[in-house]
Amino acid sequence: MRHRLVLLGSDEIALAAFVAARSLPAVEVVAVYSQPDRPSGRGQAVRPNPVAAWARQEGLPLLQPEKLSAEDAAYLQSLDVTLGVVMAYGQILKDDFLQAPRLGLVNFHGSLLPALRGATPVEGALAAGLDVTGVSLQQVVRKLDAGPLHDSAALTIAPHEGRAALRARLGHLAGELATRALPAILAGTSIPVPQDEAQVSYTRRLTRQDEALDFSADARILAGRIAAMEGWPGSTLVCHGVVIKVGAAQAVSVNAVAPAGTILAADKSGVLIACGSGACLLTHMQRPGGKMLPAGEFLGGFPLAVGTQVPSVAMAPLIAPAPFPRLPKA
Repeated sequence: MRHRLVLLGSDEIALAAFVAARSLPAVEVVAVYSQPDRPSGRGQAVRPNPVAAWARQEGLPLLQPEKLSAEDAAYLQSLDVTLGVVMAYGQILKDDFLQAPRLGLVNFHGSLLPALRGATPVEGALAAGLDVTGVSLQQVVRKLDAGPLHDSAALTIAPHEGRAALRARLGHLAGELATRALPAILAGTSIPVPQDEAQVSYTRRLTRQDEALDFSADARILAGRIAAMEGWPGSTLVCHGVVIKVGAAQAVSVNAVAPAGTILAADKSGVLIACGSGACLLTHMQRPGGKMLPAGEFLGGFPLAVGTQVPSVAMAPLIAPAPFPRLPKA
């Protein structure tokens, strides 16, 4: 018996899982749903996202609706789809769409559910300073990431690991999980287990305001926050009226007697700033119009004096025990 799959995703993190699903015996990918091509990069040229680019390269049927409609659900039914496989798609799936495949849809989520439901589980794990995270495979229901779990896989977050590296490893892990868990789902022998609602936490979408740094926080939390914001929106501080980007940082256990935000040292190893507890060693920095540099190189063109006070800005929480309110569209 051949299984007809539809894949739904838009982000690079989904590619390994999709390649693995397509490689399973007696599987045919009959459609790939992805977000529309959008302007990106400095030149704002219209480009496909990684999943759409992969589907085109592989010659797979690609659909990119701005918003899923009843026609899309009807189209899935006409394709006689066995199972939908979702990861980082970016659209809400309604009941008619969920009911179109014979076995429904399953979703790869970048956390160990029920922890870190929502849009930014990778960033949430880093910002919370977790030692372990992973990928969960859940049956999709209408409630946010609340479906019963078919399987999961864990990994240890490496010291000083940033968002890009962690996302890449989680994507690879999702591919391994797909190979292991999807055959039983397709065979109808996987029995998903309900999530423990008492252990639920939620993440939210990032905004430009999340670049702020509050040095009154614990140094480990601040370093995790900087790792979580790697890429976009990034992390920034203001010194001598100049907005400086921080690319990476490490928490350091010191008994700083200076107020939070005070530069304790500035040399080739980095810029050490006192925090509410401990200190944060900024190891990569960037000035406006420049490149992200190791702190020693950065200081060669932008010296920072010991004793300088760097202002703190309140950081909005990334994790909560209840869903965050939906942000208005820009």
